[in-house]
Amino acid sequence: MNISTVIVTHNSAHFIRRCLVSVYAQELCCQEVIVVDNGSRDATADFIKTHYPGVVLIENQNNLGACKARNQGIEVARGEWILTLDCDVMLERTFFMRLADTAAGLPGEVGMLQPKILNADQETIYSAGILLSGLRRFYDIGRGRLDGAAFKEARYIYGACAASAAYRRAMLNDTKEPTGYFDERFFFLVEDVDISCRAQQKGWRALFCPEAVCFHDGNSSLTGAPMRQYLSWRNRRLFLAKQRIPVFTKAIRYACYDFWRLIFLFFANPYVRRALRSPGLDVFPS
Repeated sequence: MNISTVIVTHNSAHFIRRCLVSVYAQELCCQEVIVVDNGSRDATADFIKTHYPGVVLIENQNNLGACKARNQGIEVARGEWILTLDCDVMLERTFFMRLADTAAGLPGEVGMLQPKILNADQETIYSAGILLSGLRRFYDIGRGRLDGAAFKEARYIYGACAASAAYRRAMLNDTKEPTGYFDERFFFLVEDVDISCRAQQKGWRALFCPEAVCFHDGNSSLTGAPMRQYLSWRNRRLFLAKQRIPVFTKAIRYACYDFWRLIFLFFANPYVRRALRSPGLDVFPS
């Protein structure tokens, strides 16, 4: 399995060391490691240059978002598979070996591999893949549940959580849009749902690979809850706008869920109020 690892950082000096230690401690080595730093103001870039000179480091002057940064990494990557990692993810020692074993016998239509992502407690599930409901609501499979028998078997899923996901290069090229492999308009959040949906529409499949295990802290960018809530709402609207869905179906989904969520967020979230009062205005974390 020829794999390139793409890691995005933003003021992540306290996370990236552990991540890179786990990558380079693998029983089966990764062929290429690319770190895209999104305008960090801490020692992230200096740490990588000093301690990991073999890493391909791309330095952005500002925070361009996870989508743009991942796309930059994918553009220079040479692997047949691209592993996206959040910088606060740590891999078990057999992670790459397990992925390679799974990839060796894959049917050609499998374009995404979803490792088992556990929370930092190493006992509960962070994500076993993406589930999309009839209302087009998206969930991380198993989020918060204890790891157990339900998460021991490989199975096909809707899509992969980009905090740790392996994407086949051929799939990425096939689904690429003018806005990038990952749609850069999303900045971050929901972009992995979007790319999974595009892949499904083109006949690609995603497989949950429970033997490949990693651990995720969550919110390494330290983005506040109101901003994450705003981006989730904004990006859901963008995701739905991209779907070719009959108007009647859209109306039912809006009446059942989105209308009531909008009412709540209007009073609860200042970023949503600002966006509604000034259409076209976007607020991003710096």
